[in-house]
Amino acid sequence: MVFAHDTEVSLVAAAALVNTDGDEEGLADLAALDEFVRANGWTGQRDRTLAELQAVRDLRPRLRRIWSADEDEIVEITNTLLREFNALPQLVRHDEWAYHLHATPADAPLAARMAVEAAMAFVDVVRFGELSRLRTCDIPDCGSVMVDLTKNRSKRFCDTTCGNRAAVTAYRARKAAAKG
Repeated sequence: MVFAHDTEVSLVAAAALVNTDGDEEGLADLAALDEFVRANGWTGQRDRTLAELQAVRDLRPRLRRIWSADEDEIVEITNTLLREFNALPQLVRHDEWAYHLHATPADAPLAARMAVEAAMAFVDVVRFGELSRLRTCDIPDCGSVMVDLTKNRSKRFCDTTCGNRAAVTAYRARKAAAKG
């Protein structure tokens, strides 16, 4: 494990949130947000309103910027998020989780909890000098962000679809070279 479990979960959730903002809207409606929250294990109070959905959507470009920023800008973005949402780190235990850090109360707005959880995770990425683990998929037309949590820092593609596309492309290039 590169980071603490809660940090890894938060980093993966932040990347997943950023990736919902693409050519096709990944958070098209409240049902999509409900599924995203469920799939990423978000706990705490939910308003289930269009305002909540919009607040979560508005967070995405702020987090996406982290994947292309230098260290100083990442620190600025992270500190701004922590200040903006009045983060106060505390140890908590809930559900199946052992003690871990939360920096917002369970009744804070969903977007605030998402922003602060991501910011807390980016604190560790910066502190441990692991910014190179924040990557963009190697497929040129993909644009999805990812977090490389592999031991040898070898992750190149955001998911298996892009990995398969790369493998097929390489296979076809080898076949063409063998013919030619």
